[in-house]
Amino acid sequence: MAIDTATSQASPPYLSRLPRHVAIIMDGNGRWAAQRGLPRVAGHRAGTENLRRVIESFADHGIKYLTLYAFSTENWLRPKEEVRGLFHLLGQVIKREARTLKEKGVKLQHLGKMEGISLRLQKEIRQAIEMTRDNDLIIVSVALNYGGREEILNAVRRIIVDGVPPETVDGALMERYLYTAGQPDPDLIIRTAGEMRLSNFLIWQSAYSEYYATPTLWPDFGEEEIQNALLAYSQRQRRFGGLPSA
Repeated sequence: MAIDTATSQASPPYLSRLPRHVAIIMDGNGRWAAQRGLPRVAGHRAGTENLRRVIESFADHGIKYLTLYAFSTENWLRPKEEVRGLFHLLGQVIKREARTLKEKGVKLQHLGKMEGISLRLQKEIRQAIEMTRDNDLIIVSVALNYGGREEILNAVRRIIVDGVPPETVDGALMERYLYTAGQPDPDLIIRTAGEMRLSNFLIWQSAYSEYYATPTLWPDFGEEEIQNALLAYSQRQRRFGGLPSA
């Protein structure tokens, strides 16, 4: 899988074609902290503080859907203290920012399993979703306790439980059983901190996504990098398995 980076700098008027749905694998909080001699939780704090700025920037660019990979099902393998600290920070930022995001027209959604998440954080998530449910400027999905393979397995289990005849199962039906039901597939997937892998993120939905990787660590990911990513996307020719257009 080839993932490239764009180094050119451009302002919004030069962006000829924008994605409808951008997904981000937010990576590099720990390295950001290590570079400053700080504990890892300080990197997670800086990462959560960057969320509103990034959301507002993509909304300003007219992006309709933004999906943020906050915590994977595999992240439970990290030290318990780090996991507790991260969830505490997420709860704080959801509680602090939900009303502001509501006022700015942001609709919040959750992708993943609630099981395993503390009841307090579950409550904060549900309240934020309810508070912003009527907004439509930009739909922001937070993938929390999310795993792409688990999502597919969960969809298959539900199809079986619902007694769907096997011969009627197709791609469109499958998509209705995914966490992302009702959303378009991501056009562009961005990964920060220079990593070149999907890490179990939107496995089904990313079949024809464009990829963009940047060495910038997530807490430092800002407007310049957003413009670079959107510019790189605008220069791609999407073929979806077909031949280039004339």
